[in-house]
Amino acid sequence: MGRQIRLRRVRVAASALAVAVAAGCAGSPAGSGGGGGSGVPVPGGGGALPSPPASSAAPPAGGAEPARGDVLPGLVDAGTARAQLAALTVAAPGTMAGYSRSRFTHWAEQGDRCDTRETVLQRDGQDVVRDAECRAVTGTWRSLYDGAVVTEASGMDIDHIVPLAEGWRSGAAAWDAAKRKAFANDLLRPQLLAVSAASNRSKGDQAPDRWQPPDRSSWCQYGRAWTTVKAAYGLTATEDEKRMLGTMLDTCS
Repeated sequence: MGRQIRLRRVRVAASALAVAVAAGCAGSPAGSGGGGGSGVPVPGGGGALPSPPASSAAPPAGGAEPARGDVLPGLVDAGTARAQLAALTVAAPGTMAGYSRSRFTHWAEQGDRCDTRETVLQRDGQDVVRDAECRAVTGTWRSLYDGAVVTEASGMDIDHIVPLAEGWRSGAAAWDAAKRKAFANDLLRPQLLAVSAASNRSKGDQAPDRWQPPDRSSWCQYGRAWTTVKAAYGLTATEDEKRMLGTMLDTCS
């Protein structure tokens, strides 16, 4: 009788061990490598895929980001800019008849109650603080044109690299309203830049042969930006303008 009890206990223990092993195998998905962590459900069921790395996340909305070493998005290298410059059509400035800044709708809404101005201020600044209406209040901005460091958003302007008036007299007068709006709010090309209000108002609507950024270290970026925008929009240039742009591009190392 005692022998039968001992055999019965052995059989029960063996059965319990088998159940535990089976449960352990079922709890580890194939290919998990024992790493654990959360996964992404596969559509339609059937387990989970590993979570994507943080680097694969979509870029933030609001346009392109500047390349390393540049403060403007969409800049081409100096060699490409020289080729674009050579291809610009030379023409005398057109008439300003009919021009008004209101013909170039800005600033356009960019979502989340933010317009183009606020998007550029956020992009070009550091530690930018916004109010409930998405308006930048404080932050740190370094103005490319004059090297000024500004900490109050009210001291910054958003410069159109190719000014609206310059665009008008070099081809934009013939555009429709949609193209002028795109030109005035272009976040993908190097057309918009947060700069000190003083430097922007010193520039006005002048072309590079009449105004150059006082900080010569910015000439390479400025020359590439101006040339890229004019080439992208099919705008014309004067001989003096092209000559000065060539001088700016010569400062690129």
